[in-house]
Amino acid sequence: MFLLVKGLEDYMLPCVTKKYFGIDCIGCGLQRSAVLFLKGQFVDSFLMYPALYPMLLFFAFLIFDLFIKTKHSEKIKLALAACTLLAAVTNYILKLYIN
Repeated sequence: MFLLVKGLEDYMLPCVTKKYFGIDCIGCGLQRSAVLFLKGQFVDSFLMYPALYPMLLFFAFLIFDLFIKTKHSEKIKLALAACTLLAAVTNYILKLYIN
């Protein structure tokens, strides 16, 4: 697993928005946060990009919903998507004002 994570670090994509415009995009930090998460550094992962956790929960529920249908799955998907979007936008706004 460690070798896989180490290999991922070598192929991270640069942020085009940051490169050409000098400002972070709404997804800046997601790749680094995912690598930290895979390394088991959960607190550092959260501090890097807090929206990763609701995003992982959302994707996990989408996969779960493929196999096991629940009564209110559409409402749950909408709520999880809204939480993910809210976390990403909040993180983006805080990054703009802090940096």
